[in-house]
Amino acid sequence: MTPLRQRFTEDMQLRGLALTTQRSYTHYVADFAKFYNTSPEHLDLEAVRQYQLYLLHEKKLSPESINTFVSAAQFLYQVTMEMPWSKDSFPRMKRPQRLPVVLSPAEVEQFFQHVPGLKYRAAMMTCYGAGLRVSEAVALQVSDIDSQRMVLRVQQGKGQKDRYAMLSPRLLAVLRTWWRAARPYSWLFPSWREGRHLTAASLQKACLDAWKQSGLTKRVTLHTLRHSFATHLLENGTDIRVIQVLLGHSRIDTTARYTTVTPQLIGRTISPLDRLVEPQGKRRNQ
Repeated sequence: MTPLRQRFTEDMQLRGLALTTQRSYTHYVADFAKFYNTSPEHLDLEAVRQYQLYLLHEKKLSPESINTFVSAAQFLYQVTMEMPWSKDSFPRMKRPQRLPVVLSPAEVEQFFQHVPGLKYRAAMMTCYGAGLRVSEAVALQVSDIDSQRMVLRVQQGKGQKDRYAMLSPRLLAVLRTWWRAARPYSWLFPSWREGRHLTAASLQKACLDAWKQSGLTKRVTLHTLRHSFATHLLENGTDIRVIQVLLGHSRIDTTARYTTVTPQLIGRTISPLDRLVEPQGKRRNQ
């Protein structure tokens, strides 16, 4: 490992970047150096710009992937190498606005009917029933279930934050059935490898298989279940600020995008025009 890469890794650790983010940044910076066949310390902003164009036109990466490279390069040069380059020196691509795929309650039921195995079914129902990210669901411990207060404790979710998620009576019944069958001791959803929990990749693969068997035309991922959880809460009248807390969003505008995918809620909303009181004289003339 070169001294620069060692320093880069240490800086990411000191600033508390998630392991997945650290791996991603290291990957993009390594490919950047390999493209020019030289260390990034010998490259400048124009090299970063030309590499962005290469990723866009030659590699045809998505705006999200290109922006991840930009974030990695910005961290490397501004933090690790302490270059006096402003944030504006690292332009980002505009990401297209896409509505998340949302299942109806009937489609959710249909999907769950095709999930094989009690463990996978319980884990996926946790993603939907509590609105958890896949990484949060697989990392649950038995001690995180608080049946007295009907909450799930999510330890070190995205952004390394603890929070509480809802534990519905039906989800509690499913988890109890799973616990009685498998008697997990530490991890709620243990892996076949001793001392480890179920991997996100394994659960995602099971979700893909279940979707193919379900016959649903909408593509179903574990994040689709999370989107559906938030949308169904909003359609049932739950305050968006409560949904923000349940999802673990730092910003309300991240949660607000669900308002664009709830036509039922829009249809039930009363227009201010309908609340106006017409003058008495005008009514008699009609």
